[in-house]
Amino acid sequence: MANSEEAIEYLKVAAQRGSKLGLERITELCRLLGDPQNETKIIHVAGTNGKGSFSAMLSHILRAAGYIVGTFSSPALTGVTDSFRINCREISENVLAWVMCDVIPAAESMDDKPTEFEVLTAAAYELFRRVDCNVAIVECGMGGDTDSTNVVESPLLSVITNVALDHTAFLGETIRDIARHKAGIIKEGRPVLYGGTDLDAFEVITAAAFEKNAPLSVTDQMRTLGTSTGINGTEVEFDGFGKARVPLIGTYQIYNIANVLTAVELLRREGLEISDDAVRKGLSETRWHGRFELLREEPAVIFDGAHNPDGIRQAAASIRHCFGGGKVALLCGVMADKEYGLYPSILGQYVSRAFTVKPDNPRALDSSVLAYEFTRAGIDAFSFDDLGKGVKAAYKYAKESGQPLVALGSLYMYKEFCEALAEIAE
Repeated sequence: MANSEEAIEYLKVAAQRGSKLGLERITELCRLLGDPQNETKIIHVAGTNGKGSFSAMLSHILRAAGYIVGTFSSPALTGVTDSFRINCREISENVLAWVMCDVIPAAESMDDKPTEFEVLTAAAYELFRRVDCNVAIVECGMGGDTDSTNVVESPLLSVITNVALDHTAFLGETIRDIARHKAGIIKEGRPVLYGGTDLDAFEVITAAAFEKNAPLSVTDQMRTLGTSTGINGTEVEFDGFGKARVPLIGTYQIYNIANVLTAVELLRREGLEISDDAVRKGLSETRWHGRFELLREEPAVIFDGAHNPDGIRQAAASIRHCFGGGKVALLCGVMADKEYGLYPSILGQYVSRAFTVKPDNPRALDSSVLAYEFTRAGIDAFSFDDLGKGVKAAYKYAKESGQPLVALGSLYMYKEFCEALAEIAE
């Protein structure tokens, strides 16, 4: 039986196999485990942005309704076990080892060994079966059709939160290309929810749903009758549910809440008992990391994993709304394959000074390259090879200037950012 150290070490070995598209390996791995993905009611979630917040809110609602609910998300923010949650709580390393004791031998018996994400996906499905989850929410890692989570034969509900440009090297250069990949999670005769507003994506998803005879619902944002969002949370009045409050901040959470409440209606049609009281309770208890998250006050310190064009625009809107259009200190670190030139062009009017860092990831962009983008846009910028030193310098400037500190970019730097912040005396 694997212990926690052996399980984590095995995942490091699997990580060296890189990332491979296709369902052949995950299909074989799940078959060797007895196809656990088909023994739990699965809500399968794809989308360019909003997957994490959507899943967090819905899982808290389902827990409040009395269900045993599992969640699988990526990337892990604080450690590998952060990807797995039972009743909204991260599992322990011992629980991961308990599951991996069967997953590792199955993976090693394969001629074409699975990737790290494929191993994690199989472990998630096996976990949900072992703890007898009533329902589980599973996020796609990237795309949809060839994502390793896409081995569920008959999901309770498929959700596409939105479609925007991201991962274009893998998913295609247009919204239609990307939508085709995400529409790959639609299954024969099973309901699907589209929560976005892009018409090209809607056309692609509609065609895919028609082909699969899958009932398609679209979130009606006009049902949002009143909203209030600020540094302490978001309040929404949604037709059919009344008023609800969520501790999450960021203007984009208004759209995520509408998607969640629409999904609740669809799940009720599928036989789940979810009272309005459970909805309000679950939303009020929702916690989620790295999405315009308030980490400290006076000065306010915000972390948001805005790493693609739509995410950066949403972050700009949230900064404008929460801070009245005033200037902020910006700390930024991104992957080299992102459109990093958009940070100064979209956020420039709100940034008094930029501090650029390099996340701890092989794909990370050099901090000096990112600093140059800000400098040539007329924004003072300072680059740091050491992320911790960058955080300390940015926090010192924010405190002295009386401005909020907003950290944007890759979720891969969330853990190290929080660790560096914790070392700074308030």
